[in-house]
Amino acid sequence: MKVTTDVLAVLDRAETDGNVLRLTSQLDRKLYVATNKVLELAGGKWNRKARAHLFEGDAADAIEQVILTGQIVNKKQQFGYFPTPASVVEQLINLADLSPGMDVLEPSAGRGAIALPIAKLGVFVECVELQEDNARHILDADAPGILGVTIGDFLTCDSNPEFDRIVMNPPFARQSDIRHVLHALDFLKPGGLLVAVMSAGVTFRSGRAEKFRNLVADRGGSIDPLPEGAFKESGTDVRTVIAVIPAPAASD
Repeated sequence: MKVTTDVLAVLDRAETDGNVLRLTSQLDRKLYVATNKVLELAGGKWNRKARAHLFEGDAADAIEQVILTGQIVNKKQQFGYFPTPASVVEQLINLADLSPGMDVLEPSAGRGAIALPIAKLGVFVECVELQEDNARHILDADAPGILGVTIGDFLTCDSNPEFDRIVMNPPFARQSDIRHVLHALDFLKPGGLLVAVMSAGVTFRSGRAEKFRNLVADRGGSIDPLPEGAFKESGTDVRTVIAVIPAPAASD
């Protein structure tokens, strides 16, 4: 079942505490009925005494799946590592406007779905990857242009603005993609460019996502949707976009 954007926005504003979810705004009857139906299908049951929907497990986890996919899913998914399909990699490369000799960072490298094709274009690629097995796969490919793979959590890496381009597909759960992209921007040279796959939630969620949209607009960037099912072959129905964010030019 697909979920409309107005219901997704209501769910994004909801407050959760353990297995409890409370709606935070007064809704007209039509929107409330639609939202209640989604909550029930996601496993939440209205409890009159608590004046809230109660879930068997963590309410935030259940609702995050709905927000990320835009639909009710039948199995729990962890929105962490999903390899980037070749068709999406091609779009990322086109948008990154790469030139031979550029220094490129892939800060959520996985098994190299993005980094390895980029390394064939005459650029120099440095990677960060949390899982040692994935990092070893990239290194074993012995691709020209791959300078190295740092094994660890990218969010703990000290920033250094030394890269012409950053091309990435970060984890999505609990708006991790926003945290990763904001951190990555600190690694761009003045005038550089970041291109990232992100959850479509950045286009409608409030709070952190709204501030992120403002930042993209202020920098003259863009957030464009990918087709539905773009990551289907990777095992997820999460809805995705590509964010393109320029770094400010060096000041005189």
